Amino acid sequence: MSKSMTNNFKKILIGMAILAIFINPIAGANNNWTMFQENIEHTGFIEEAGDFVSNLWIHGMNNPILSSPAIQDKIIYLASENGLLEAINMENGDINWKYQLNGSVQASPVVKGDNLFIGTNVDNNKGYMYSYNIENKKLSWKFEISKPIESTATLTNDTIYFGADNGKIYALNTKDGSKLWEKEIGGKVKSSPTYVDGTVYVGSTNGVVFALNGNDGSPIWNYTVGDQVVASPSYGDGKLYIGSLDGTIYSLNGSDGSLAWKYDLGNKVNSSASLDLRNNNLYIGSDSDNLTCLDTRDGTFKWAYKTGGDVRTTPAIYEDKVVFGSNDGTQYILNKYTGNPELTYNPGTYLFNSPITSSSVVYGDVIFFAGNDGYLYSLDGDKLNTPISVFVYYAIIVIIVVLAVIIGLITFIKRRRK
Repeated sequence: MSKSMTNNFKKILIGMAILAIFINPIAGANNNWTMFQENIEHTGFIEEAGDFVSNLWIHGMNNPILSSPAIQDKIIYLASENGLLEAINMENGDINWKYQLNGSVQASPVVKGDNLFIGTNVDNNKGYMYSYNIENKKLSWKFEISKPIESTATLTNDTIYFGADNGKIYALNTKDGSKLWEKEIGGKVKSSPTYVDGTVYVGSTNGVVFALNGNDGSPIWNYTVGDQVVASPSYGDGKLYIGSLDGTIYSLNGSDGSLAWKYDLGNKVNSSASLDLRNNNLYIGSDSDNLTCLDTRDGTFKWAYKTGGDVRTTPAIYEDKVVFGSNDGTQYILNKYTGNPELTYNPGTYLFNSPITSSSVVYGDVIFFAGNDGYLYSLDGDKLNTPISVFVYYAIIVIIVVLAVIIGLITFIKRRRK
C-alpha cells in the first residue's frame, strides 16, 4: 500500500470514529440524571450503554427508603430516610462509597458530570441543598434555607432549580451554590420542577401550578386546581401533565396554562405521570389503588389495573412494559398496551409487607426499586426473574414457629385427655 493510500485510509478511519461518536444514540446517554425520573416525560429509563449482566441482588440500607434512585455509569445513587447517601454498584449491589447527610431525606438525588445534588430536611426547621463531588468524594458546597427541601432538583446548563417548604423556588449556580434568584409562590413546594425551553413548571400545596421564567423567576402563567399539588409535572408535545390531591389529572397547554383536558381518577393523586409519547399513553397512579392509562391527546381512558394499596410511585417505562410499586408492598410489571400483569413481586411475602413509595428506575432491561423496608432490589426485567427476599426466610421461621405451637397444643390436649 502506498504512503498516500495509507494516509487516506487513516483519514477515513478517523472520520468514521468521529461520525460514530455523533450518531451513536447510546453514547453519553447514561452520563447524567438531571431531574426526577431522568427526563421530562418521567420514564425513569436509560439505554444500556454496553454489555451488562443482569444479576439479581438485594442491598440493605437499614432505614426506610422514600427517595428514588438516580443512575450514572452503572452506579446507583440512593439516600435512605435517615440521610445516608450511598453509591451502589448496579452489577452486584456492593457499596462503592457512602456519605452521611445532615437531616432526613425524601427528595431524590440528581447527577451531572462529577456532581450529585440532593436536598434534606433538618428537624422540620431548615433544609440543605447539597452538592457532592462523586469523583473526589468531597462536599463541593451546601446551601441552607429556612425550611425542609422535599423537592427533587432539576439541572440545566449551570443552574439547579428546586422548591422548599417555605413556598419558594430557588435557582442556584451549580458550580458554587450562589443564589441566582428565588421566587415565592406560596404553600409548600414538594413538587419537583420540570424545565423546558427556558420555562420552569412546578406545583404547590396551595393548589396552584406555576410556569416561571427560568432566567429570573418572573411569572409566566398559573393555573388553580381543586386541592394540593405534590406531584411533579411531566411534559410532552407542548402540554403539561400533573395530578392533584383533588383526585384529578390535568393536561395544561405549556404556552399559556389553558386547560386541554382533565380526568377524575377517583382519589388523591400523589403519583407523577409518566409519558409514552410514541403511543400517546400516559400512566399515573392514585389512592384509588389503581395504575391508570390515559390517552395523552384528550384524556380518553384506556385501561386501569387494581392493586392492593395506594399507588404513589411514578411508573417507569421500558420496551412494552410499565413498572411501578404500590403501598400494598408489591412491585408490578404490566404490559403497557393492555395493563395485563406480566410479573408481581412482593418481597415482604405478604407477612412483612412494607409500602413502596420510591419510584422504579430501569437500566436497559434491569429494574431497580427500593422500599420502605430499607432494601434496594435488582430485578431482571427481560426474563422477569426476581431475587429471593430476606423476608422469605423470616416467613419460613414464622411458619415453623406456628406449626411448632400447633403441634405443641395438640400434644398437650391429647395428654390432658388421657
